[in-house]
Amino acid sequence: MENKSFKSGFVALAGKPNVGKSTLINALLGQKVVIVSDKPQTTRNRVNCILTEDHYQIVFVDTPGIHKPIRKIGEYMVNIAINALKGVDLILFMIDAKDGLRNSDLRVAEIVDKSKIPTILLVNKVDLVKDKEKINLMTKKIKSLCSNILKTIEISALTGKNLFELKQSIIDLLPEGPQYYPEDMITDKPSRFIISELIREKIFHLTKEEIPHSSGVVIEELKERENGVLYVRAEIYVEKNSQKPIIIGKNGSMIKKIGQLARQDIEELFERKVYLDLYVKVRDKWRDDKNILNNIMEYKIEEIKD
Repeated sequence: MENKSFKSGFVALAGKPNVGKSTLINALLGQKVVIVSDKPQTTRNRVNCILTEDHYQIVFVDTPGIHKPIRKIGEYMVNIAINALKGVDLILFMIDAKDGLRNSDLRVAEIVDKSKIPTILLVNKVDLVKDKEKINLMTKKIKSLCSNILKTIEISALTGKNLFELKQSIIDLLPEGPQYYPEDMITDKPSRFIISELIREKIFHLTKEEIPHSSGVVIEELKERENGVLYVRAEIYVEKNSQKPIIIGKNGSMIKKIGQLARQDIEELFERKVYLDLYVKVRDKWRDDKNILNNIMEYKIEEIKD
């Protein structure tokens, strides 16, 4: 669709793990599109999230947090995040006012600066910090490292503080262009990927210690039955035999809870009844297995047809 008054573009979010990128995208879109957790490194893939209005389309590129990788899966995540910055129209570089600046922030700043792409610096979680001088020193330090920062906005992705100003700033900086995606499309990821992410989010919320990061989800079967119910069979991978009973829980209580909460989100997103069948399998060192990672990190399976 060509319209000289229509603005569009790709806006990548950059920042360390757990800085609030996914929370911000969900807030700007007004619905859950990407999963969130209070645990770092929740996002493992690049996800394009699409906001379309009458006179603009913003494609937000949600990426894994940039960190020092330890496992093969960490290397994948960092490479995804860095490559996602290439070719976008604008970068939103997020830092955490409450957490302060860490080495990981400085690492992101170096990558953002090298990109030469126009950037808005976002200071998130300002609702949790009363010391304005702390925020000023943080922004001053980042600006000294990034020559491509056009403006700074203090926000709270959780409470919505200054998100209207942010959205207007993004629109102002985007070029005139085409509508890249249909107006009713909110993400470019296939249904299997979105469902697996919703299940994984519940694992992050309900389990502790090494379990969230040791787990992965693969959708083995996805089909619409004759009665209109969406049938989903998913396998949850863990790395150790000792982790399997934790995911299952006493008398199946944990996996039942994971399934109930995930099913509610899946039904809300797809607007239909869902039968969710969950299984737990032990896959030793799956986070270093390229074959498994290629399946989990990026699905290439066709969308469900309505």
